[in-house]
This record gives sequence, structure tokens and C-alpha cells, in this order.
Amino acid sequence: MAAEDRAPAEGRTQLRDLVRERKEAIGLGYERLAARCVDPETGVQTVKYSWLHRLATGKPVEAPDLGQLRGLAAGLEVPLRVMQEAAGAEFFGIDTVWSASGEARALVERADRMTPEQRAQLLRLIETLTSDS
Repeated sequence: MAAEDRAPAEGRTQLRDLVRERKEAIGLGYERLAARCVDPETGVQTVKYSWLHRLATGKPVEAPDLGQLRGLAAGLEVPLRVMQEAAGAEFFGIDTVWSASGEARALVERADRMTPEQRAQLLRLIETLTSDS
């Protein structure tokens, strides 16, 4: 963790709540949980028990980076996207927007696999299908 801590966005506790709930469900202390927080891409333990404790008890902590989120996801046995959404909401005020069907989210998640030309074609198709005329 870096020297400067970042306070969560006003009134936001999504990551903190998720960590507390999963820690309780798994039944581990902070040290054992931290030992499980290993980034599956690097094999490195990415979270220290002291950071977990400070986060869970509402003390200021630095926002986790992607490696730390991957480690947290592994340690807490939740999908990475769940960790990303909770961290984004708590530390940056980012809220995930869902469509009623869930399909729009699937399209956005796969957009990074498309070429710029494919994304432009998709946008034109969507505009055509949703036009009122």
C-alpha cells in the first residue's frame, strides 16, 4: 500500500461491507484471510492483514489496485468483477448500471474484445434498431 491513504467516497462502504461479510462467512481472521489473498496472475500475496483490518473497521486505507483486487477476490472467493464494483463504488463513487435484462452489461464487458470498426458497426446497428422512425 502506498504512503497516502484515500478516504472512501462520502457514505460509501461497499468494499468494506463485502470484506466483512465474506470474512465472517468464510470464518477466518485477518491474518489467515490475508494469506489467502494471492493474485492468481502473479502468485503474490497482495493484501496485508493490517490493511484488511483497517478497511473492515472503517479506518482510512489506500484504494486497492487491480492486483490487490484479484488477490481479494481469490481470498474471499468472489468474482473479480464483484470486487471491482465494490471498490469503484466505495473509493470513486462509481455505480454499476444494469439493464433490466442484463444483456447490456454483457455487451459492454465484451466490447474490449472488438476492433474499433466492430464497435462502430455495433453502435450503428443499435441506433438503427432503436430508432423511432
